[in-house]
Amino acid sequence: MTENRIVSAEKNIRAAASDIFKILADPAQHSRIDGNGNVDHADQGQRITASGQVFTARLTNGDSRENLVTEFDEGRVLAWKPAVPGSEPRGHFFRWELERIDDDTTLVRHTYDWTQLTDETRFERARSYTSAALATSIDGLAALAEDDGAGSEEG
Repeated sequence: MTENRIVSAEKNIRAAASDIFKILADPAQHSRIDGNGNVDHADQGQRITASGQVFTARLTNGDSRENLVTEFDEGRVLAWKPAVPGSEPRGHFFRWELERIDDDTTLVRHTYDWTQLTDETRFERARSYTSAALATSIDGLAALAEDDGAGSEEG
């Protein structure tokens, strides 16, 4: 049996896609929505605006990651590949897709893909990114977007 290396979750969120995207494009908000409890902190002022950008986050284990933005479509798609600072990405990525249902409802899909990950020492960690963990991230995003509007006013 082949191991599934692409996992995803999706949910309708009662908020405009633009408000949801403001949260996703602000790495300082990522610790508030991380369903795996992996992201501890990202500095303010790293608003993602284009593919090719790199934003940095500190993990709960004290390590840092440089995240290369590989897809960016304002209000619709954001994806990045994490890497140890100063290293190339290891072959896994996170992707968020937003699909407008109407002015106040957005279908949010969160995907973790490790099909290109070759470092076997990272496989156990990669397996921890389950559909349930991704759904928890979406739930955290929904709580911010539905309760706080864009959520980016808080620190």
